[in-house]
Amino acid sequence: MLNTSATTTVTSDELSSNLPRVIATTSVLCDLIKQVAEQTVDLTCLIPPEVNPHLYQPKTEDRQAINEANIIFYNGYNLEPNLFKVIKASKNGAAKIAVAQRAVPKPLQYKKDGRIVPDPHVWHNPKNGMRMVEVISSNLSKVSPENASIYKSNTQNIKKELAEIDTWIKSRIASIPPKNRELITVHNTMGYYARAYNISWTSALQGFSNQEKIPATRVKTLVQTIKQARVPRIFIETTTNPNLLNTVATQAKIKVSKRQLFADNLGEPGTDGDTYQKMLTANTRTIVEGLGGTYLIFEPHTVKNSNQKSQN
Repeated sequence: MLNTSATTTVTSDELSSNLPRVIATTSVLCDLIKQVAEQTVDLTCLIPPEVNPHLYQPKTEDRQAINEANIIFYNGYNLEPNLFKVIKASKNGAAKIAVAQRAVPKPLQYKKDGRIVPDPHVWHNPKNGMRMVEVISSNLSKVSPENASIYKSNTQNIKKELAEIDTWIKSRIASIPPKNRELITVHNTMGYYARAYNISWTSALQGFSNQEKIPATRVKTLVQTIKQARVPRIFIETTTNPNLLNTVATQAKIKVSKRQLFADNLGEPGTDGDTYQKMLTANTRTIVEGLGGTYLIFEPHTVKNSNQKSQN
């Protein structure tokens, strides 16, 4: 049936089709873009929350979205290697923005398979998060200049809140007894956090995948390291197989934190780590409570838009 009415109803799908098509590879980038852009872009997020970006395998619809995008945001520093191959191979002439690489041009480094490689997990330092938001905002302004003032205003609000979170984290870390200020995690994910807040840090199983069996010699070394550290807890990430740490924890006679760290991605919707700000505060709660400090709920003072909710 033909619609002969002089009045035309515009559907939400039609509205979104007129907006810039924006791709974000990770849930961290996706959330930050939502906070900066609000409803001014048609955003597609590729890697779901609590999925390991290092291992994520691109789907057919991911390739199609990348090929049709007006701008593509990815982390860089080889965080999402399989998606990066697709992005690099795409003939789409749209801007391809490596957010972490632009925000933090001098990353931390670690040894992997005999090579020195950059640590891609830059967002665990909220000061780096501020720089990531600036990169996102400036590049969104290029594809949607009419909304540049919105992006600038939201960016300033986000940065103010992240500055508050940074101060709050420092106060909570200071409540941990000095002898307990050592963070032992499964993989190489929390280096930027540890560096920012002056915590000793050990990556227990760096170099081993979630599926590998840990050699007995490595287990023995790890047990000795953990015993020498004399910390009350060791920590596991949401994207890691918890069985990896059981043998080590049992032999070292140490507890594994019941709360897990959001290390490679944000949490599922409804969890206490489902936005960037909430992830920072949730991880701090996990670390502070696990190491014997005093946790106090973060109370933001910054005026936020509807997408910027930071609560526990």
